[in-house]
Amino acid sequence: MIVRGQWIETLMGFVVLALAAAFLIYVVRVGGFEGVRRGYEVSARFGDVGSLAPGATVSVAGVKIGTVSRVSLDPKTYLAQVDLAIDPEIKLPADSSAKITSDSLLGGVHVAVAAGGSPEDLKPGGEIENTQGAVDLFGLIGQVVRPQPSGDPANED
Repeated sequence: MIVRGQWIETLMGFVVLALAAAFLIYVVRVGGFEGVRRGYEVSARFGDVGSLAPGATVSVAGVKIGTVSRVSLDPKTYLAQVDLAIDPEIKLPADSSAKITSDSLLGGVHVAVAAGGSPEDLKPGGEIENTQGAVDLFGLIGQVVRPQPSGDPANED
C-alpha cells in the first residue's frame, strides 16, 4: 500500500504544477506582459510632477506607447527630469509636447504626449521641450469652495 500512496502523491504534485503553469500563462496573457522590449529613451522636464512615478503610462491619444522609466531632479535647473521609455515602433515628431494628467480624482497620473507636426522624428536620447506639469486638483477645488478675498473693499459684501 505504500507504493500506491506515493503514486497518488506524485499525481497530485503533477496536478498542482500543471495548475500553477496554467495560472502563470493566464496572468501573462491577461496582464499584457511585453517582455524585455524596452524601446528608446527620451526625456522631458517638468516644473511639477505631482505623484508621477516610474512605471506610469505614457500615452498618445489615450493609447499606451511607453512607460516612465525614471523621475529625478535636475540639480542645475531644479526641474523634475522624467525619462520615458517609448515603444520602438512609435516614432514621435520632434515638436511633440507632453503633459502630466490625472486618470481621475482618486486615480494615478500618467504622461500624455501630443504628437506635433514636424517631419523630423524625436531621436533616442532627445528631449520633449514643450511640457506642462501636473495640476493640483485639490488646490483648485479648494479655491472654488473657499475663494480668497480680493482685498478690494468695493467687491466685498
